[in-house]
Parts: sequence; C-alpha cells; structure tokens
Amino acid sequence: MAIRERLSGNEAVAIALKQINPDVVAAYPITPSTEVVHYFSQFVADGEVSTEFVAVESEHSAMSACIGAQAAGARAATITSACGLALMWELLYVASGTRVPVTLAVINRALSGPININNDHSDSMGARDSGWIQIYSENNQEAYDNYIMSIRIGEHKDVMLPVMVCQDGFITSHAIENIELLEDDKVKKFVGDYNPGWSMISGKPTSVGPYDTPMFYFEHQYQRAMAMKDSKKVILDVFKEFAALSGREYGLFEEYKMEDAERVIVVLNSSAGTAKWACDQLRAKGEKVGVLKIRVFRPFPMEEIAKALSHVKAVAVMDKCESFSAAGGPVFADVRSACYELEKRPFIINYIYGLGGRDVRVEDFTFVYDELDKVVKAGKSGEIYRHVGVRGV
Repeated sequence: MAIRERLSGNEAVAIALKQINPDVVAAYPITPSTEVVHYFSQFVADGEVSTEFVAVESEHSAMSACIGAQAAGARAATITSACGLALMWELLYVASGTRVPVTLAVINRALSGPININNDHSDSMGARDSGWIQIYSENNQEAYDNYIMSIRIGEHKDVMLPVMVCQDGFITSHAIENIELLEDDKVKKFVGDYNPGWSMISGKPTSVGPYDTPMFYFEHQYQRAMAMKDSKKVILDVFKEFAALSGREYGLFEEYKMEDAERVIVVLNSSAGTAKWACDQLRAKGEKVGVLKIRVFRPFPMEEIAKALSHVKAVAVMDKCESFSAAGGPVFADVRSACYELEKRPFIINYIYGLGGRDVRVEDFTFVYDELDKVVKAGKSGEIYRHVGVRGV
C-alpha cells in the first residue's frame, strides 16, 4: 500500500534520497534548495541512512566530490539552485564527459544579476547542453517520482550519464501538497545497487578523466552524444517499470486535451497546472485548446513532439528563461526546430514569462490562447518573440 503524506517538494526529494540511501551526498546550502540538505543531513545524524554526508565549502566542491565518489564506485548525489549550479558549471561537463551518473536535484531559481532568489528556469536552461539528462517536475509528486527514476536512468549501462531533476523553487519546493510515497523496501529494490563495471579502486583500476588528445576526444564526444540519444528508450522503459510499481504513468511529455486541439501552449514545470486551468475554462466555452507539458527536455523528444503538434494550427511555447538571443527562448528554439520537417507546420510563437518569480496567472495563459486565436485568423504569426506579464508591455 502506498503511504499517503503531506509534504513540501523539498521534503519529498529528501525522502526520496533517504529511501535511495546513496553512498555519498556532498552538498552546500543555497536558497531555495537548502531545506533538502537540512532534511537529509538530519537523516544522516539520526542514523536513518548509511550515507557519507560531505559538507563542502562550495557547490563547485560538491560536484567535484560527487564525481570522485562515482569514479571510485560509489553512488553519489547533490542538490543546488541558481548560482550554485552556475558555480558547478565546469564540473557539469566533467561529470557527463567522464560518464559518471551523478544525480542532482535542481530547485529552479533565477540567476543573478541583479540578485533574485525566486523562481525561473535560467539556471537549468543554462546547463541544458552540458550533457546531462534533464527531467522537469510539475508538482511534488513528480519531483519525488522523477528523482527515484533518475537513478535507474543514469546508471543504465547504455546511458551512464548524470541526471538533473528540476522543480520550481518556492512554488513547489516549499508548498505542501498531498503525495503518495512508496515503501522503503520497494524503492531500494527498484533502484538496485550501483554497478558501473569499473572504478578507480576495483581489481582492474581505471583512469578517469585523463587528458584527451585530438586523437580520441572527438570519438568520446560522439559516444556521449549517442548515449544521450539512446537514453530516450531507457527513460521510457524505466517510466513503464515505475508505472507497474506505483500506478503513476509518465512519458517524455504530457498531452492535455490535445486530441482535437487547434491552439496549444507548450510549457514546463509548475506553470503547466495554471495552463491546464486556463485550458479547462476555454474548453467549457467550446474552444479547441490544449497543453503540452514537456517532462524530459534532454534528451529532447524532437520526433515525438513534432508528431503531437502536427495537427495543431497555432502553438505558443512558454519560456521561463530569457536566452538573450533576440530570437526567443531555449524551449522555443527546440520546439520550433522539431516542427520544421512537418508537411503542414503550425504557426509557432514564443512568450518569455515569469522571470525572477513574477506571478503567472490563469489570465496570462488565457491571454496567450487569445493571441493564438488572432494568429490563426490572420493566417500569419506576426511578432515571433514576445513577452507576457511585463509592466508596460
């Protein structure tokens, strides 16, 4: 029987970590992810886990310690947000390049400057091309489930890549929701033991992260790229196995009232719930609208998203991150690229929204749906790169 609880998103991730019982957790506190570190360090102090908790002097050191632990044959995890993730930047590439499946809970927060401790996706989106698998979570239940599944995904022999599980800072990390937990023994059995097949301290010692000359570097990057590509099948297999265990089914993305939708909003994380509410209100009026919520952003499900949007007339891609490209946000760029080969492409526009924790209301999504209606009736996209919720705009 599932265990019914009321937990914040940070508590949910901490409990997932407790049930996984990794060999090493190295972490440094930063708002709004600090609570996860506090909760888990208490589990360590109370003897509820056998984890070696390493209180490091910075997030750069946290990731360094995790990479070293994984290379030595231990299962390692860490937690961070915003500038903490930015301080890990160098090591993100080292982790994926050396194929050590560290898991990282990212509690999404705006990057400085000016300094801001509230939510947007500028931190994880900045790391989108660092070779990490990225899974996004709409609510606390998804954050808990995604973290448990991330262990199996990253450690699969055909993947061996690090995984970051993202959720919105304060919005879900500190909000208390009803949640169903799995029993400890079921989680332990599901994740199994970490068995990389090699380590620096095994009977067959291996060098991890040596200098890579031009003779070999390109081939190693190709292997990493193919592992990311192959991870899509592994992710779906793990999702299917988790559904059999928990009764909760997940996909690379969620299609909400998409069957006959003509106008669709594409969105990530907690804002999907608000978009669904706006969708329901318009559906009640007979309008054919839908929501596509991306769950797995890396690897990017290009073919699957193109198929899901192939019957749609107009799409608004919502980016909670400003790429400063003057051409739109990162999610927009990938979604628009995915639809390029369609015989009949929908009109696709981009909205930057919610930066620095700016409230995102049902009315904002209703406005976006109305703008899509104008696009359909005009027969042209108009301005592609837009903002919503900015004062004076």
